[in-house]
Amino acid sequence: MQRIDHPLLSPSLGSRKSVTSFHFGEAGHGTKIYIQASLHAEELPGMLVAHHLRAQLETAEAAGLIRGEIVLVPVANPIGLAQRLDHKPMGRFELDTSENFNRHYPDLAAAVFPHVVEKLGDDDAVNVKLVRQAIGDYLAQWEPDTELQSLRRTLLQLSHDADYMLDLHCDCEGVLHFYTEEPCWPSMAPLAHFLGAQAILLARNSGNRPIDECLSSAWWQLAERLKVAGKQHALPQGCCSTTIELRGELDVTHVFAKQDALAIVNWLQFIGVWSCDQAPVVPAPRCAATPLAGSETLNARTPGVVVYAAEPGQLMKVGDLVAEVIDPIDNVTEHVTAGVAGVFYARIRDRYITAGGELGKIAGTTPFRNGNLLGA
Repeated sequence: MQRIDHPLLSPSLGSRKSVTSFHFGEAGHGTKIYIQASLHAEELPGMLVAHHLRAQLETAEAAGLIRGEIVLVPVANPIGLAQRLDHKPMGRFELDTSENFNRHYPDLAAAVFPHVVEKLGDDDAVNVKLVRQAIGDYLAQWEPDTELQSLRRTLLQLSHDADYMLDLHCDCEGVLHFYTEEPCWPSMAPLAHFLGAQAILLARNSGNRPIDECLSSAWWQLAERLKVAGKQHALPQGCCSTTIELRGELDVTHVFAKQDALAIVNWLQFIGVWSCDQAPVVPAPRCAATPLAGSETLNARTPGVVVYAAEPGQLMKVGDLVAEVIDPIDNVTEHVTAGVAGVFYARIRDRYITAGGELGKIAGTTPFRNGNLLGA
């Protein structure tokens, strides 16, 4: 194992943060896997999964079982991790800019298209190598002028040439659920099933460029640009990525973390990056994949105390009661019901809501939304 500390741009005199990456296997040989945790810094289950996964990776590497390259970043956001306000963690948005730490990554397809359009040929492997080199060159010449931009560049420099990218998050309260882009789904399905995902949300472009889609969308968007330009080059999906929501913010237990780390190990063995005598069998799916555009976000029309009638993981029918919002001053109760049928996969942790606030999400099967499909 190799540990590398990557210093970020210092925002103030006498202050400097860094991102630490752990490298297993041999760089540049075989399939590359990149795994990071807690980019939304208050979402801690992934950090504990990384802790348990690191121990297993160290043992596997010492036994000569790693057949590729695995990069693990257990703390992907030291900036957000240090942000607290009135004793509360504030790790989703940077306080200086109010920008979400997992949005606004660069459009890599647009950045590299002019540099590769005349160089690509008929060889898949050569084309993948050319595109990865072009992305690496773009990131190398990017001169960030803020600490936040230097964090984004550092994470992309570590991950841009990965075959698979896993971004470990969690919801406020919820069951384990799985986001990936449609072109990635065939390759990522076994991982979702090893993890036992209870909701799987697919989109071709969810909007606002989170880091996982920044990496995977570069490939299918570049392929589309080439087609429009009249180029019939072979360009496979060079990176498949996913955001894995490891249940809720309070689900930080060794039981869950060991279970999830083992699921990732089983997947690594299944794809051949981790050598084993017999590859694990992919478990039966716990749910079908559904479109992210079919996910219903439930909002409160009125303010009040929230009392949930539905638990995360519960299958809902249209019209089922999800929550009550109670106004104890005017003695009025709003009944919030399901507008789509599907699994109630996430809900907020707070039990007071202001008018218009988000209460939870149901994974419906029929697309009905468009535009930016992710929350703030």
